[in-house]
Amino acid sequence: MLAPTLDPTRSAPELHVHDIVRQILAGTPPKWTEAGESRLQHMRRVGDLLRAWAEALGLDEGECVRWEAAGRLHDLLRDADPEVLRSRVPPALSGWAGPLLHGPAAAERLRVEGVDDGELLTAVAFHTVGDPRFGRLGRALYAADFLEPGRSFLEEWRAELSARMPDDLDGVVMEIARARISNRLDRGDRVLPRTLDFWNSLVDESR
Repeated sequence: MLAPTLDPTRSAPELHVHDIVRQILAGTPPKWTEAGESRLQHMRRVGDLLRAWAEALGLDEGECVRWEAAGRLHDLLRDADPEVLRSRVPPALSGWAGPLLHGPAAAERLRVEGVDDGELLTAVAFHTVGDPRFGRLGRALYAADFLEPGRSFLEEWRAELSARMPDDLDGVVMEIARARISNRLDRGDRVLPRTLDFWNSLVDESR
């Protein structure tokens, strides 16, 4: 399973040659994808945004490919039946709410298919909830999923955050995490311990 077998800080130099990555960057998702056309368009926009940020940061081509791939892979199972996905994620995550399962399920399927990049798989698995182990790629995907231009909520505020990217990545991620946690608290919903640990890691780093 994902957690015990992969180091989330380790990247795979050969990731860009993996068939799944090469094909999805060419516009062809894996056959096991469960995502409608609007979702696929969202994934393309997230991938394009991540690629633009990686280039703006001066990352090398291999890193630009990894960032774009993370965006194009993160929602491969977003439209799958959550109850089916529940049996396909690591046992420690099987009790999560249905809408949160697609990330871990996609990461696990990619791992089984041979994508051996702990940092990327951790980013995909926890892009909706955050993770204290996130490096720059994980944080960038967390932000891009929220800021991609196809979304229509809180447009003025999101435009302000987008204008600060990618130079103020950690500051923007902290604002997004705060807003998401506050929204859950306002609704009286639970906040996952992983999300709280992510928030605390951001706070600790900002001091």
